Amino acid sequence: MTSLTDRYVGATLRSVPAQRRDEIAAELRGSIEDMIEGRTSAGEDADAAERAVLTELGNPAQLAARYSDRRLQLIGPTYYLVWERLLKVLLSSVPATVGVVVGLVKAADGEPGEAVGAGISAAIQTGVQIAFWVTLVFAILERTNTALNLPEWTVDRLPRDHPNRQITLPDTAAAIGWLVLVIAYLPIQHFWSFIPARDGGGSVPLLDPALWSFWLPFLIVVLVANLAVEVVKYRTGRWTWPLVGANALVNSAFAVPVCWLLLTDRLLSPEFVARFEWLSQPDNLDTVANVSVAVTILTVLWIIIDSVVRFRRNPA
Repeated sequence: MTSLTDRYVGATLRSVPAQRRDEIAAELRGSIEDMIEGRTSAGEDADAAERAVLTELGNPAQLAARYSDRRLQLIGPTYYLVWERLLKVLLSSVPATVGVVVGLVKAADGEPGEAVGAGISAAIQTGVQIAFWVTLVFAILERTNTALNLPEWTVDRLPRDHPNRQITLPDTAAAIGWLVLVIAYLPIQHFWSFIPARDGGGSVPLLDPALWSFWLPFLIVVLVANLAVEVVKYRTGRWTWPLVGANALVNSAFAVPVCWLLLTDRLLSPEFVARFEWLSQPDNLDTVANVSVAVTILTVLWIIIDSVVRFRRNPA
């Protein structure tokens, strides 16, 4: 063997387990010799044959990975589709939600000029964190061969829906994920919220605890009904008049009480209002309430109009 083959074998052995190096070296040298012999027997020059064989074998690091059964991709095909789907669902809703919340808190804290920048920065940081941690988890799953126990694909899983399906899985997953977060936050915010107390001792609830006498349980029931509508929408695959009506009903049932509570200064907890000097001023509190009501109404109208337009474009 010449130094060229020795260098190739040496480069390959650097990345394989020490206990297997002798075995792999013998196997690799034998393969190289056989391949060179095949070329020289056909009349090719020995040096040229050796160079061609080593070139054909490829990068020693890649060859070592094959010998070691080591993956050279961060997320392989076994996990890629699940990773991609989860990342799309999370990135489609969570960063924007965090950005809006941070911006509103900044504005309520008497710093409206910094609210937009703080909200955008928080959204970007949240997106980066989600992408990093989700990818890290799936990279670990990839290297530990952890089974996800997902059902195997069969032809029975081919979609039976109309090719112009209107309700997609990512949209439904994002909507359900958002609703679950809101339902969970309603009770949690009374024990822990993102709003620290002025004296640094614990946190301040966003919503008035007195609402648990009726309105908060009612809103949770409405949100659960909204979850049911999202599931039915996905199973149906397209908008129908009953779904348009149900969608309008559950969204209105949530928006009307929220607007009324805002306009009567009953939605926000007194501790939250007192926490921010700017917000505790009556005129500023009225402004926040009026803007919030306008945004809520416009959002609900947009949701209802969008469902009607989608139905009329492609009725069942």
